[in-house]
Amino acid sequence: MKLFETVKEMGHEQVLFCHDKDLDFKAIIALHDTSLGPAMGATRLWSYASEQDALRDVLRLSRGMTYKAACANIPVGGGKAVIIANPDNKTDEMLRAYGRFVNSLKGRFITGQDVNITPQDVSTIRQETNYVVGVEEKSGGPAPITAMGVFLGVKAAVEFRLNKTDVAGIKVAVQGLGNVGKNLCKHLHENGAKLFVTDISREKTDEIKCLYGATVVEPNEIYSLDVDIFSPCALGGILNSATIPQIKASIVAGAANNQLEDEVLHGKILEAKRILYCPDYVINAGGLINVYNEMIGYDEERAFQQLNNIHDTLLEIFSRAQKQEITTHEASKRLAEDRILKAKHLKAMALA
Repeated sequence: MKLFETVKEMGHEQVLFCHDKDLDFKAIIALHDTSLGPAMGATRLWSYASEQDALRDVLRLSRGMTYKAACANIPVGGGKAVIIANPDNKTDEMLRAYGRFVNSLKGRFITGQDVNITPQDVSTIRQETNYVVGVEEKSGGPAPITAMGVFLGVKAAVEFRLNKTDVAGIKVAVQGLGNVGKNLCKHLHENGAKLFVTDISREKTDEIKCLYGATVVEPNEIYSLDVDIFSPCALGGILNSATIPQIKASIVAGAANNQLEDEVLHGKILEAKRILYCPDYVINAGGLINVYNEMIGYDEERAFQQLNNIHDTLLEIFSRAQKQEITTHEASKRLAEDRILKAKHLKAMALA
């Protein structure tokens, strides 16, 4: 990867490489766009195969946060951070070192919890910086509201593609049963959907089978099931040239970030197969909505009003894509960029 060329092409403002030699601590913080406000984005802790993989992940995730905030009409910019470490080796000293790096940005970056970061970890990070949200004693983390947003997005897709007003009888294949996937299964089950699930953890699949009568399948079988909806709720890059040909579902709607391995190529392949794709940064915006409201003074009613906009925004994106004969990924990108340009214009007029 040619670092500066890639950063320029993706439009990032700043990429920071953080290292504490005493702890052998490594992290990358990427600020994509702060024109609408401070960059918000959660922190992921992962044992990446290479530092290049970590960099690629944080650049794509931070750009997605810019578009996510714009599509959700939240006045913040986009950022993201990754800590390069084995989750089993996570320590309070590591988290506090990371908190000091976040604090050094003096509010240009506000973070929270992502993969392998718990509300308790957020509290540890908060010992070193106030620029972190998602502490347990406040909103309690983003997973429940993220799952609710995904469920609302599923309903929008079902309405647009299947001409149904509810999910009763709809067959849904859920890949990944972490906090978001588990909560999504609950909403789907309570509204009458039939669940097919997979996860690398047998304990998690057994729990969802027991709670909601889900059919458990092996990880490599989840793509080819004869279902209405495929819902990826694990890690990204799972919509690719190997998996898309297997998909029989007519809708892809899930919580995972960066689902398209190649945004242009695989977005077009999905469209060619007449599979309605719910852009990930639109459908999973509930977490951002939640932590933004925590930052400005948490109001549950206001947060859920904003959450309901996910449904309407997706319907707008689907309609744009259909009318303009473009992919839903491209339609969501154009919508986000239109909103960013409009906000910049209004800000410039106010300063004139």
